[in-house]
Amino acid sequence: MSLTGKLEADVEIKASADKFHDVFGSRPHHLKHATPHNVQGCELHDGEFGKEGSVVCWNYVHDGVPKVAKDIVEKIDNVNLFTTYKVIEGDILKEYKSFKFTVKATPKDTGSVVRWTLDYEKLNKNIPDPHSILQLLIEISKDIDAHLTKP
Repeated sequence: MSLTGKLEADVEIKASADKFHDVFGSRPHHLKHATPHNVQGCELHDGEFGKEGSVVCWNYVHDGVPKVAKDIVEKIDNVNLFTTYKVIEGDILKEYKSFKFTVKATPKDTGSVVRWTLDYEKLNKNIPDPHSILQLLIEISKDIDAHLTKP
């Protein structure tokens, strides 16, 4: 049994790919307004919002429990509309040796498709694959969509 893995999920949204990408690429601190029951805060610890190499600290709720994650922004691609975060500290690293999130928005005729990709390495074979984290990200995507498309 391999300790490394990858999970992916697509979410269709009504918002444009550019607007959705802008939230994760440039304004992650606005997530607390779009999905306050899932994300309570995103603080900048180093660098600038919207810049690669920046370090952000997230306060979020996973499975009903408040948690923290400190991430480095590895890549922001404003042409292909994706952002990659690597977890460097926090609750996730209690079960995973490494963990990366990539969120990519792809335009459609109307709206867009958001693809979440989780790349991870478990600390041991008894750790479950992070399906519940992926589900949380799907919920957050739907909340962001509702926030971006509200009249």
